[in-house]
Amino acid sequence: MPPSPCHCANLRRAARTLTRRYDAALAPAGLGVAQYSLLRALSRLEPATAGSLGEALDLDRTTLVRNVALLARRGLLAASADAADRRVRLLGLTPAGRQTLEAAAPLWEAAQRRLEEDLGPDGRNALAAALEALAGLDG
Repeated sequence: MPPSPCHCANLRRAARTLTRRYDAALAPAGLGVAQYSLLRALSRLEPATAGSLGEALDLDRTTLVRNVALLARRGLLAASADAADRRVRLLGLTPAGRQTLEAAAPLWEAAQRRLEEDLGPDGRNALAAALEALAGLDG
């Protein structure tokens, strides 16, 4: 299919392609790239509120809640009350979550290396610059 004249359509198509690639790479760990990204961000922020995690990942609340619930059902993360404010729920990785993240990291790294090899140094740098510029357009 030839590229669309719409940049947004082309970017979304490319994002779906990359998502499929990373999802396939992470499948042996039982994760998709969205879940891996959430676990990875949580490992850096924990304990984190849903709001701070959503902000770090730039996710809308519905998407975040759906993925948090899925990972909680699998026993990979848990919520607990904040000691300072019992109304606030803090999210953290469980031991199974840490183990899954540890198992998934080399799979993600291999997918990342493969993409960088496929793009080559110039393509990798151009992609990084374009993505950074696009992220800066918000607002």
